[in-house]
Amino acid sequence: MFDSKIGGGDAHSILVRGHDLVHDLFNRDFIDVLALELLGEFPTPNLKRMLNLFLVSATDHGLTPSALSARLTLHGAPEAMQGALAAGLLGAGSRFLGVIEYAARFLRDALPVQETYTDEELHGYAEDCVKANKAAKRKIPGIGHPIHVDGDPRCEKMFEIAKDCGYYGNYSRFAVELAAAAARQSGRKIPLNATGAKGAIVLDMGLTPELGKALTMIGRSVGLMAHIIEEQKNPIAQKVWDMASGHADAG
Repeated sequence: MFDSKIGGGDAHSILVRGHDLVHDLFNRDFIDVLALELLGEFPTPNLKRMLNLFLVSATDHGLTPSALSARLTLHGAPEAMQGALAAGLLGAGSRFLGVIEYAARFLRDALPVQETYTDEELHGYAEDCVKANKAAKRKIPGIGHPIHVDGDPRCEKMFEIAKDCGYYGNYSRFAVELAAAAARQSGRKIPLNATGAKGAIVLDMGLTPELGKALTMIGRSVGLMAHIIEEQKNPIAQKVWDMASGHADAG
């Protein structure tokens, strides 16, 4: 006997987490239902605001590897939008699109569980953590940015909203200290980036790293579908292929 608590239905109704899809959930917005599906309950106003932030922040970053994968897959199988979307999501990992999961795991493993920390304690943990990873030649996920070298503007706003919603805690404070420690020890600017900030906030919200990645992929699905639809109307995949194969028109 197989059972799922997520949903089911019969000839007369469809249920999602015990709520009637038509009579209950058609009157709710998408983030309400998203929280119900993923977390098992409707969100508080503050949680809803945070979930919205995560979805919006992940929607699109331009012609990234995931967007190019989606466009090239559509070029090969124009009848399969779902295949193009899947191709774009398959590359979510430790370098692109899925970094929040690894940043959150790193922060969770690096900072012992404790109710409160002083600034001095977090400073010390951050200094030791950076030294240890530098000695082991391991990159710390969530810090550094090739463009926003003076500071990722997304982080400031994310932390502002997290504070307003009551989700700025030990992990967020530690992430800020970690980036500062990396900059001090390297002698150059190493800012916290958006994935590092979101990884910290996810933990302060009491969510898992995997849920952070899930929210990222859900949000990015919107952007990937936008690229797919644009590719149908104004294709560039052939030009990308021509360039990669050395057959691009030199003129």
